[in-house]
Amino acid sequence: MTELSDEGATREAAISMESFPRNPNPEPMPDPEDQDVFCTRFDSYIGMWYKQGAFFPEYGPKYGGGLSTYNAKHRPLAVYAPEVNKTFFCWGGTTKGNHLRDRYVDNQPGNLLHMVSYYDHETGMVPKPVIVFDKWCGDPHDNPVLQIDAEGTLWLFSPSHGHWTSQSFIHRSLEPYAIDRWETVYKGPRYAYPQPWYDPDRGFLLMHTRYEDGRVLYAATSPDGLAWSEGRKLAQIARGHYQVTAHDPEHGVVATAFNYHPEEGGLEARTNLYYAQTTDWGETWTNILGEPLDLPLTEPHNPALIWEAEDAGLKVYMKDLVFDPAGRPVVVCVTSEGYEPGPENGPRVWRFARWAGAGWRITRGPVSDNNYDMGPLTIEKDRWTLIAPTEPGPQPYNPGGEIAMWRSDDLGSSWRKVRQLTHDSPRNHTYVRRPLNAHPEFHAFWADGDARRPSVSFLYFTDREGETVRQLPVEMSQPFQEPEVCE
Repeated sequence: MTELSDEGATREAAISMESFPRNPNPEPMPDPEDQDVFCTRFDSYIGMWYKQGAFFPEYGPKYGGGLSTYNAKHRPLAVYAPEVNKTFFCWGGTTKGNHLRDRYVDNQPGNLLHMVSYYDHETGMVPKPVIVFDKWCGDPHDNPVLQIDAEGTLWLFSPSHGHWTSQSFIHRSLEPYAIDRWETVYKGPRYAYPQPWYDPDRGFLLMHTRYEDGRVLYAATSPDGLAWSEGRKLAQIARGHYQVTAHDPEHGVVATAFNYHPEEGGLEARTNLYYAQTTDWGETWTNILGEPLDLPLTEPHNPALIWEAEDAGLKVYMKDLVFDPAGRPVVVCVTSEGYEPGPENGPRVWRFARWAGAGWRITRGPVSDNNYDMGPLTIEKDRWTLIAPTEPGPQPYNPGGEIAMWRSDDLGSSWRKVRQLTHDSPRNHTYVRRPLNAHPEFHAFWADGDARRPSVSFLYFTDREGETVRQLPVEMSQPFQEPEVCE
């Protein structure tokens, strides 16, 4: 595995932190609405470092690290295209040097680059990635997400969290299944936390968040990705929500699972668990029983409520939403007793809310050491698999750690650790993501980074069984290169 220490130790390719140039544009940067897409090849797969929230004396920021695959409310970040046998993926990258800089300390934005590439399953190689767009900010809340339509056009959704940019964007590739040439097709009002779903007969359904006196959940549709509906407000309870969504094309369902932020405590008091679904591409929304919901939801107690965690004094951190082969939803979250990092608010328990036909069944799974540990659940027949940073890493009680694979053969009632995918790492691995229609060779991917101070950040992926972890190239001198197998 390629290594690069925080002290600038050289590795085999003779790259050190000191050799990375600083940001060449220290002056205030223009809003991205004034620039064109870049469509520029880059010679490295590196990620953005970021921190969020107040510092805690022993554990650093509330969360931080290599957040190029952040966050759980952005999806999908990767899509497997069987037509060309490639997994296309995107992430929040940066120029060399900017990933070492703390934009709060330096008092200037960083360059969050919207990167796109693919893994060719035929050759086992990746090309030099393409910089599609420079978001002119240093906030991975603006990380892009990716979709592919029936013609093979790639769609890149560029959201705005609001710190540095005033508009959101959508870009599309000019050629099918190709990453070199892009155009901007939407530049308009801000949307955050994008989760676009696609149906060949209906077009796009964009699940997203808008900031309107809190985080408000919306759904917007487009038949072609160009003309968009005004958007349907789904929920605005107290201070808002975080959501994870999913599309089950076999059963014709798009669903959302979300928490709520109480008036007292706001997002740091996030709690409860809700579920809503649509079978007509957003025209109407119901609870799991098919009972119509009166939208927007505005009260904590409503027909979409599936677990009143608030009564138990638990905070709820949304992680995943998946469907089993029969079309029954499973919601994944992590619960804790508080938002501050450290052992005092443990245990941080992975929980699985499964629709059992006559009600919701909530089971406990592995335990993590941070609220922002993130990993996907995969369901294949009766086998459930969780790939997540549940094992303590070099920065314990911070986001991420060492990646492990967990299995359940009894619908989440009991879990066993199958294997540990990473070990003896210098930085925490975090925000493991599952590609849409995942290929067995590229089943999950993530980034690493020091969770307490600015550091390098590399990207990794693994296969369906977690037997081999590969690191994407840090330096490329050729147009194509094989990812390095991690020992």
